[in-house]
Amino acid sequence: MRHFGHIAPEERRRLFYREPGVFDADSPSRVLAAALGATLYSPATRERLADDIVKQAGRGVVSMVLCLEDSIDDAEVVGAEENLVRQFVDLAGRTDTELPLLFIRVRFAEQIPDLVRRFGPAVRLLSGFVFPKFTEERGIAFLEALTAAEAASGRRLFGMPVLESPELMYRETRVEALQGIAHTVDKYRDRVLALRLGVTDFCSSYALRRAPDMTAYDVQIVASVIADVVNVLGRADGTGFTVTGPVWEYFRVQERMFKPQLRTSPFLANRAGELRESLIEHALDGLLREISLDQANGLLGKTCIHPTHVLPVHALSVVSHEEFGDAQDIVRPDRNGGVLRSASRNKMNEVKPHRAWAERVLQRAEVFGVANEDIGFVDLLAAGLPD
Repeated sequence: MRHFGHIAPEERRRLFYREPGVFDADSPSRVLAAALGATLYSPATRERLADDIVKQAGRGVVSMVLCLEDSIDDAEVVGAEENLVRQFVDLAGRTDTELPLLFIRVRFAEQIPDLVRRFGPAVRLLSGFVFPKFTEERGIAFLEALTAAEAASGRRLFGMPVLESPELMYRETRVEALQGIAHTVDKYRDRVLALRLGVTDFCSSYALRRAPDMTAYDVQIVASVIADVVNVLGRADGTGFTVTGPVWEYFRVQERMFKPQLRTSPFLANRAGELRESLIEHALDGLLREISLDQANGLLGKTCIHPTHVLPVHALSVVSHEEFGDAQDIVRPDRNGGVLRSASRNKMNEVKPHRAWAERVLQRAEVFGVANEDIGFVDLLAAGLPD
């Protein structure tokens, strides 16, 4: 699979200076963590889940989470597990069908080995599990169950802890909770693909819900948690993990409090009109702001609950031609320091302080590609929209 693999090869050549790389479920964890992109969540109760998965893969989705936790009623869990088994067996019987990376969000650690056993040979379609409300105490049980299920099935399986517990929100317990989580995930580093942020649960601790005109970073108490998570768990010194952006809850808005940035944003100036109005209609301007802020704050990828969110996440993840040129200049092996004027003549590139940034940009370029010099976000978005 590859990002933007659902569009025609000739169109990709027009868009990309360097096309997105190919990867699959057996690729190195470093590649998969960067490639997750917009991870689309779906309730495990959907009767036509197998068809939905195939459909979304054809529209550019490369990672999905099938949820047995908050998205379904407590009384539906047993039926949802049975449905998952049926759907995986169905998918396993479809030959020559490209599927996204598939993860299951469980409620309890005991579900992990049980589901893996029940999947039988269809477990080959599974990439791992998502662990809700992850803390040091709860996390060990999840990760031990994952390790045991991997050994029993012979299938490499990853875990993605969700950081959403009240202990992380409350100032008096946050540092201890983060240190405990850091210790736990470091012990199982080879099994942890990425860390996910559960901002909806963070807001719940204070009876908050961000409005469609506001990002998670406008809710200061939430922004402080994101900052501390990245501080402890997202460091670029080799100890950190990929941390993904929080879910955007809205996919249609009737009223607006603020003037949409999309009406004035320079990256839309070259393609005004129907596309812009479509974006505004679907209330994606807030999503676009939040994706940009995710990236500025060290996050990569995003949890998504609606298919219309996927393409904007991927389009904004493509490395610009200018970024790529700066990153390549910084990491040149013959440069061990100093300050360079960028090739675009608009910024300073300082080799040592900017090196970690450059390495991360090149890692993103590996999976999302590098846009041609005259290609912007709107071009990528328009090319990826279904006919």
